[in-house]
Amino acid sequence: MQLTLSIRSALAAGAAATVLFAGAGAAAAAPVATAPAAAPAPSAAPAHSPYGQLRPLAALSAERLATADVVAAAKYGTGSPIDDPAREQEVLNSVAEQARQLGADPAATTRIFRDQIEANKVVQRGLYRQWDANPAQAPTERPDLQEVRKEINRINGELVRAVAASPQARSAPSCTPVLAGAALKVRAERRLDGLHTAALARSLRSVCAGA
Repeated sequence: MQLTLSIRSALAAGAAATVLFAGAGAAAAAPVATAPAAAPAPSAAPAHSPYGQLRPLAALSAERLATADVVAAAKYGTGSPIDDPAREQEVLNSVAEQARQLGADPAATTRIFRDQIEANKVVQRGLYRQWDANPAQAPTERPDLQEVRKEINRINGELVRAVAASPQARSAPSCTPVLAGAALKVRAERRLDGLHTAALARSLRSVCAGA
């Protein structure tokens, strides 16, 4: 919970927030309105640095959240529930097995993915409320849910690998502020609205060990 609050605080701070680049020897301001082109070059944060290890987790989480919009559009008005325990367990079993194959911690991976799933549902429920209140904004086309799930599975695989590649950064005392900074930068780059910003914070709650 402390991590989620830290990320929420950083994301809400906007222009006043400071991104911490551990290992880079400097801190850089990250205003909400910053365009993607103004983001620091990837070389500014070496892949082996804490920021370099944690940023992919924030970026992939945001990418996965984008699929929630498509899932919501596919389900809205069909009577299909947002909660899908069977599908959720299938995902958790799959990522746990992928983690074992990579020599990563399957329990930590599963915790992180539980948060990913809940964050996606935050977006879906938020969109349902918006569409119920403003039917004119509701989707007019229904995406193919099976195709969407293929994309989710692809992102899941990349996210498992990012988890497997970041045990040191995730267990370091600096994990919470560094992850919050990464989330803030991703939020600015993707220009996330309030709903997706809150969901991004929710998706990262278990990334830092002991959070």
